[in-house]
Amino acid sequence: MREDTKTRRQAEIETAAYELLKERGYRSTSMLDIAKAAKASNETLYRWYGDKNGLFKTMVESNARATKAELNTAIADDVDPLETLGHVAPILLSMLLGDKAISLNRAAAADESGELGATIAAAGRDSIFPLIEKLVGRGLETAALAAPSASVAAEWFLSLLIGDLQIRRVNRTLPEPPDEDIRARATAAMRAFRRLCGA
Repeated sequence: MREDTKTRRQAEIETAAYELLKERGYRSTSMLDIAKAAKASNETLYRWYGDKNGLFKTMVESNARATKAELNTAIADDVDPLETLGHVAPILLSMLLGDKAISLNRAAAADESGELGATIAAAGRDSIFPLIEKLVGRGLETAALAAPSASVAAEWFLSLLIGDLQIRRVNRTLPEPPDEDIRARATAAMRAFRRLCGA
């Protein structure tokens, strides 16, 4: 199978998985259900993803890919940490408050096994937080930032950026914010972070 065809088919499978996740929840969605909804073979799903946990892990990773790419590029290119955080903030917030992340988190909240929540944490926060921490750590090393530690400063950054917005989206008390609201929140968070951690 050509790579572009495989990529297209994977996108169709993930779209079907999101739809079933919304309708049935994580526990009641099987690989066979997803395969049928995507008009794919069950064997293909198992060959590409390993199991249901592998499929949802891939979905979380796909959703976080743009944020991780920006952070990895900034780390590799030795770009100013505050400039990079300002650039990444709206991308990260948009991803976290978007329908895909919210669908995954709603399903995880209803999954008593904790399996989906653990998958989201491993493929999402646990892979992005160290990159933010590394970037902030560089700011501390160059004295561009001042904080008790890179870990604490990274936590402050995320708290200022996200606050309770994702929880409010998950429990349906906040609609998906428009792009201008995302940008305004990111700008305000960066302003506060600069005041808190600026050297």
